[in-house]
Amino acid sequence: MDNSGGRGRNPRGQGERLREEIVTTTVRLLDELGDDQALSLRAVARAVGIAATSVYIHFDDRDALVLAALERFHADLVRAVDEAEAAAPDPAGALRARVLVLGEWVRRHPGLYKVLHESTLNQRAAMAFKQELAERTTAAVRRCMDAGLAPDGDAATVSLDLRAAVHGAVSMRVNQPDVAWPPLEEQVDRFLAKLVGLTPASA
Repeated sequence: MDNSGGRGRNPRGQGERLREEIVTTTVRLLDELGDDQALSLRAVARAVGIAATSVYIHFDDRDALVLAALERFHADLVRAVDEAEAAAPDPAGALRARVLVLGEWVRRHPGLYKVLHESTLNQRAAMAFKQELAERTTAAVRRCMDAGLAPDGDAATVSLDLRAAVHGAVSMRVNQPDVAWPPLEEQVDRFLAKLVGLTPASA
């Protein structure tokens, strides 16, 4: 048994607290590594200060732990995006704020972004929680259409095109950081104009 952490047994009833600590630590390590395959349960246990076997009490394997960490990260992102949208003065500003917050989070957490969207885990496990952000973006596009700020149309299709463009832009920044990219805000405004039909004034 690996007792390298030197941490004693958790008091009864604090198992959930330990689980949260394991997930929080995994989020941090994934952001540093940018690769779920480089993460080991032993490294997580060492960082938390527990025996490696203790991690298996809460997670069956590495994929289960990584999924829990990604779901936590995604929930925090959704909350930040919703807060930015709520502070906007109108639907167009709300949609723009929503997209820009995503870009800011990717800038701050490129490693987590790579694991969330580019890792092989995407091929092995369903990440249904990612659909929440997609659905909320579609709803934001629909509000722009309903308010007459964008041409009426299929909000889901427009949302998909917008998300594909934004993810492409932020992914290229993550994977090619030395390129002299234009400000993301300028690209986002062009996406909103060309794909959604918003004018710079309305956004």
